[in-house]
Amino acid sequence: MVKFSRELEAQLIPEWKDAFVDYRQLKKHVKKIKLSLLRSSLTSSSSSSDHQPSGGSDRIYGFSLFDPVRALVARLSARRHDDPTPVDEENLFEMVLVQSREDEVKEFLEKLEEELEKVNSFYTSKEKEFCERGEILSKQHQILLDLKQILDEHRRRRHRKCSAPPTPGGTGSVTSFLSNSPSFSDADQSPVTEERDSRLTEDVIATLERNGVHFVGLGKAKAAKKLGKLRASTSLRIDIPPTTPARAISMVWEDMVNSSRREAGGGDYVNRKKLQRAEKMIREAFIQLYRGLGLLKTYSSLNMEAFRKILKKFEKVSNQRQESATFSKKVKRSHFVSSDKVIKLGDEVESMFTKHFTGNDRKKAMKFLRPQQHKESHMVTFFVGLFTGSFVTLFTVYAILAHLCGIFSSSSRTGEAGYMETVYPIFSMFALISLHIFLYGCNILAWRGTRINHNFIFEFSSNTALKHRDAFLVSASLMTAVVTALVGHLLLRSAGVSQQHVDAIPGSLLLVSTALLFCPFNIFYRSTRYCFLRVIRNIAFSPLYKVLMVDFFMADQLTSQIPLLRHVEFTACYFMAAGFKVHPYETCTRSHQYKLLAYIISFLPYYWRAMQCVRRYIEEGYDKNHLANAGKYISAMVAAAARWKYAVEPTPLWLGVVILTSTGATFYQLFWDYVKDWGLLKLHSSNPFLRDDLILKNKTTYYVSIGLNFVLRLAWIESVMRLNLGQVENRLVDFLLASVEIIRRGHWNFYRLENEHLNNAGKFRAVNTVPLPFSELASDD
Repeated sequence: MVKFSRELEAQLIPEWKDAFVDYRQLKKHVKKIKLSLLRSSLTSSSSSSDHQPSGGSDRIYGFSLFDPVRALVARLSARRHDDPTPVDEENLFEMVLVQSREDEVKEFLEKLEEELEKVNSFYTSKEKEFCERGEILSKQHQILLDLKQILDEHRRRRHRKCSAPPTPGGTGSVTSFLSNSPSFSDADQSPVTEERDSRLTEDVIATLERNGVHFVGLGKAKAAKKLGKLRASTSLRIDIPPTTPARAISMVWEDMVNSSRREAGGGDYVNRKKLQRAEKMIREAFIQLYRGLGLLKTYSSLNMEAFRKILKKFEKVSNQRQESATFSKKVKRSHFVSSDKVIKLGDEVESMFTKHFTGNDRKKAMKFLRPQQHKESHMVTFFVGLFTGSFVTLFTVYAILAHLCGIFSSSSRTGEAGYMETVYPIFSMFALISLHIFLYGCNILAWRGTRINHNFIFEFSSNTALKHRDAFLVSASLMTAVVTALVGHLLLRSAGVSQQHVDAIPGSLLLVSTALLFCPFNIFYRSTRYCFLRVIRNIAFSPLYKVLMVDFFMADQLTSQIPLLRHVEFTACYFMAAGFKVHPYETCTRSHQYKLLAYIISFLPYYWRAMQCVRRYIEEGYDKNHLANAGKYISAMVAAAARWKYAVEPTPLWLGVVILTSTGATFYQLFWDYVKDWGLLKLHSSNPFLRDDLILKNKTTYYVSIGLNFVLRLAWIESVMRLNLGQVENRLVDFLLASVEIIRRGHWNFYRLENEHLNNAGKFRAVNTVPLPFSELASDD
């Protein structure tokens, strides 16, 4: 049977942990009361056998249960030393025990009162927050319905008069109602047109008045005239930020060119799209609100059960049924138990969502509001083991065959490049990807074990997000395919097959992997693949896209995969040289243009990350921390430029510049790792040089991680020293250093998300706040 304290720890909401009942602390108070009763019982038994209460029966493991009480008795006796009245020390001892027990009971009840007040206060604040959010969403939804109704009504009227010539201002879009006033004020309109526009004006005015815009003291004519001037001072607007280049271009096109489309009768398209996007945003906001209400109900039930359990323990230990029953009634009358606002609001959200977003299909609505998490299949575990065993076996076979063939000792053959020059970049690219995916699976496993809600931080859907077993399966299957291709490539090469046919193996592997990545069919984690492609697109077009947590987290991963990006560039160059004969193979490795391109590849991840910081600086209120973060990546770019220049011109001057710039960039990065990303090195923390809140119980782990991160950050020293090794050894050292950097990044990932999780917990942020499309502004007269 699992103890309730562990059950509570497993079920509570991690971001709201500090707001829950401190059940463990209350248990400690109950144990103190139990210990006090034990002292009383031992006193009674000791008094009956011996008048000296210091007998050996009260000693447990060499310590006396009465030591604190005896000290108190001694102090009281000393105070009464001058009092001629004789003191019965035995009775005084018993009185002190009773008083001690009563004090501990009082302390427990006071602590219980504090916990009840804390729970009530938090529940009330969250209830108010969600109710206010519900009211805003209700207004937003009503605005959406009214605008859709007006748009549909006007479109029907326009179609009925499609054979007649268009009247000035007779546009087909909601925006035209708020921006063009001639349709309401032209004197030469026909009676039919005036009647139509009058009805249309009344519809728009009624819609705006229902949503906060009032035309006080104005007649219909003046209201219509005022309505025509609402473009500059409207109380209603659709406010959807242009988070993509396509959307930004669309909005610019709407502002600059759409007026001519409206005059031609074709202005519906853009506004209908905007309303569709607004509907999607409101639907997601309803889903997040419903999730928050569910979390609040869970919070209420868990705390109610915690109070019930601790009062039951208290009653059993102290035998004070009256006090326990009184406080139990108080808990039941508390706001977090008696209030039904959350339940009512949840029912309203269910009914509104079912009616307006799923066409009264409750089963479909519940799939959105209460998504069921898929159970982890044992088939995934089976295939992880199968592919892992296959990889180990095939890699052993490959190592033996490579040794027997002496493939690593042969530098080149007549008319073709050496094995390490051609095959190594292609296959090591897949190996580095596989290692990164494997470490990400380890991160997911560690986050799950420490209850860090990474899906909430990254805004992933719990139904489609990659789990640790899935990451291990992707890594193991990829490495199995890579080693299979290596063995096949080696066997064909040893058999004397032509170079063109042999090179088809790594080329085919690359082609199949790329096709699988872009495959539109719902196989092999399509949602994850498409999410990855979307994030890469956001990074590549920085700073045009709004920067989300997952975007800059992935961009940080790319800064650790610079060798992989170089291998991608080489692979593309090599297959163009070998397959299409556009230039000699040596161009891909030895030309000045290739070296310059290699520097640009090294430059790009840091540039993307710096642009993301600039975008966040502008969007988030000009926070200078983002500029300082951008400076970190700029320093890395400067260090990379110095190393490239030193590789081209290895002079003592450039060596000094490399050491200076790389050292400065390294310490900049270390400071940011420890202080900003990990939140460590707090001077006034209760944990020396760490932070007050730690998720891992063993503090030594943090100190070891600080030292390990420092050592792994110094891997650039090898690129400066360049040990005089052979071609094979240099390639292996490069691969080892690239792997070390990926391992450092996987190690960094855990603490980065731990710090983010603690920030969310500090702000009690357990639900995403979806931006709403309609903004209400005060209109000017």
